Parts: sequence; C-alpha cells; structure tokens
Amino acid sequence: MRKQAIIGLIVVIASVAGIYIAYQSYFYVSTDNATVQAQTTLLSSKISGIIVKANVQENEKVKAGQVLVEIKPDDFKNQVDQLESDEGSLAAQVKGAEITYRRTLDLLSKGASTQERLDNARIQLQSLREKLKSAQAQAASAKINLDYTRVTAPTDGKVGRKSFEVGMLANPGQPLLGFVEGTERWVVANLKETDLDHVSEGNKATVTVDAISGRDFEGVIESISPTTGATFSLLPPDNATGNFTKVVQRVPVRIKLLNLNEHDIDRLQSGLSAEVKIRVH
Repeated sequence: MRKQAIIGLIVVIASVAGIYIAYQSYFYVSTDNATVQAQTTLLSSKISGIIVKANVQENEKVKAGQVLVEIKPDDFKNQVDQLESDEGSLAAQVKGAEITYRRTLDLLSKGASTQERLDNARIQLQSLREKLKSAQAQAASAKINLDYTRVTAPTDGKVGRKSFEVGMLANPGQPLLGFVEGTERWVVANLKETDLDHVSEGNKATVTVDAISGRDFEGVIESISPTTGATFSLLPPDNATGNFTKVVQRVPVRIKLLNLNEHDIDRLQSGLSAEVKIRVH
C-alpha cells in the first residue's frame, strides 16, 4: 500500500512537472545565451598636443560636459589671438574701403571722379571682404581647436580604462579613455532559429543577471537582427562543401531594460551574463 502511494505521488509530481514544462514552453521562449550591453566608446583627442592634466581616474563616474583630460593650450591660444587680431585689422580695412567706395560713387555722380576709379574702389572692397571672410573662418576654426584642448564626457557615464599619463603627446584619434554611457542598458539574447516563430518586437521579457541575485529586470524586445550571429563573423561558415552538417543558428535579439534606476545602471556592467525569458503567447 505504501509502495503504491509513493508511486502515485511520483506520477502526480511528474504530471505537474510535465504540465509546467509544457506551459513554459508554450508561453515563453528562454535562453541563457545573453549578455548585458551598454553604449561604450573610446574617447580620443582631435588635436595633437602635450597632456598637462588628468581630471579623472579609472572607474570614476562623470557628468556630461565634464572636462576629463586637458591638453596644453598655449599654442592654440596664441593662434586664436593672432587670427582675431588679423580679423580686426581686415574689418577696419573693409570699413575704410566701404567709405572710399561710397565717396567715389558720390563724386562720380557729380562728375568729379571717373568710372575707372569707382571700379578700382569696388574691386578693392570686394577683395578685402573676401579676405575678411577667410580670416573669420580661420579664427573660428582656431577657436574650435582651442576647445579641443579639453576632452569632455559626451554624456553622463563612467570612465573605464585610462590609457595615458600626464606629459604624453596626444595625437588625433589616439584613444585616451574608455567610456561607458550611464543612462541606458540593454541585453542581447542569441535565440535559436527554431524559437523565433512567435518572437516579435514589443514582446515583454524578464531578464535575470548572474551577478545580481534575487532581482528580475523587466524588458521589451526592441529589435531583431536581420541576420544570424555567424553572418558577420570573421570567418562565416561555408555550407557549399560536401561535408555539410546542419547546425541550429542563433539570431541576436535586442531587449531594452525598463525602469532602471541609477543603482541598477551601476550594477549592470557591460558584458555580464544574463538569462532571458520572453513571453510569446
């Protein structure tokens, strides 16, 4: 009798487990092939110059517009001063040429000047105006370069790897800091092609992160890749050979994480492993 009760209990447990598995497989698609992602970039200098100051350290939180690195500005400041001086001189010359042109035009109307003098005055005025326009453009460009002596944070975020020291020569395009944007996180889940039947943009998702126990994050499918993950790999598979073996492909799906606070953003480091469960029915 006791043996029959145990067998009956096992059957009930197996039935419940089977129903639960069937329920989960019908209503949800899940995978543990997923990672947390963030907007990351390498900050670099747009000009060449000696680094004179570092205002941040690795792993430091910063605000948008905050000055992170300073490059010696002396040469750029001198160039701005010189070009602004040239601009001012040309502006004064243009003003004088305008007065001369108007005076010559007035004299010509009274018969006290010639058309040749008026033409020369006009040519001189046009030439000076073109020079002034060029000087203004050069001064504006020099001011931009002066601004570039300060490398700033593009958004609120966190400094990652620092790859410079004070006194180094910074060159245009040379990475100085790794930077992680601090307002948004998402998950890229690589779903099996056989699980994509009912997966579409807008589906709700639940995300758990291995590094953050006891917390489920809400998400929504933002986009689905138009290709499999192998398509843009360095060596995409060539299935035209005679030894073809069918392999289930994975398709990257981007899931935006919702209702994140500042503490969540700090904990969700880019690259963390995650598990995703997507509601499909």
